[in-house]
Amino acid sequence: MTDVQIKEKLAPVKCFLLDMDGTFYLGDKLIEGSLDFLDALERTGRTARFLTNNSSKSASVYTEKLKRMGVKDKYCDVITSGHAAAHYCLDHFPGKKCYLLGNPMLSAEMSAMGLDLTTSDTGADYVLVGFDTTLDYRKMSILCEYIRAGLPYIATHPDFNCPTETGFIPDMGAIMAFIEASTGRKADVILGKPYRGIVDEALRRTGFELSEMAMVGDRLYTDVATGVKHGMIGILVLSGEATLDDIKISDVKPDLTFGRLSDMIPYL
Repeated sequence: MTDVQIKEKLAPVKCFLLDMDGTFYLGDKLIEGSLDFLDALERTGRTARFLTNNSSKSASVYTEKLKRMGVKDKYCDVITSGHAAAHYCLDHFPGKKCYLLGNPMLSAEMSAMGLDLTTSDTGADYVLVGFDTTLDYRKMSILCEYIRAGLPYIATHPDFNCPTETGFIPDMGAIMAFIEASTGRKADVILGKPYRGIVDEALRRTGFELSEMAMVGDRLYTDVATGVKHGMIGILVLSGEATLDDIKISDVKPDLTFGRLSDMIPYL
């Protein structure tokens, strides 16, 4: 694709939905050029929102992290798979009790959004599974018992691994594989990328049309797929999980590929 074609591809985009881990930063380390990319958006009359599948923390934690990294307040309205999941559960299970597998921060955020949570092994009406880095055998056992009993099973996102500065740690996909091996059930609904739930959350929060947005991230099967499957531009950056070799064997093909966010600057 020529430089002119790349510019034409990006021309309609008014809002970039940016993945976080592996795209804007790795662990606690800002990826070189990420802040320059935001400055370039501002110069060209565009904007961005951070959108993450990682439900191990509340949105406020991500917001504070971004601010510490030098991100301006105007870009700190973080959209998470937890938000999408909470709104889905409130719409579909009003007044019902939820067994949540999640960190204390996620539990506090879900409670604040209106979910009625329980930690008991009796009394839940449905289960919501998040990326729980405080996971222990007791919580997993209670969860699997509920799922075996046939309760609705909602999951925040499907990522198998979470990138860090030193490699990867098991993410939601690995937790769901554990659950399926034990119960024989897959999640009834997944809300995060590449599924529609988090797209609807982004539309609600930004006010833009799908044709005016691009989804940017380091994973083909979540980030890029969210773009290409739902009418947005799907952009891959090679600063996290996916490689050029992965593109060759993947069914999901990005509309555009860059080494990192700042490589887009000349085309904005």
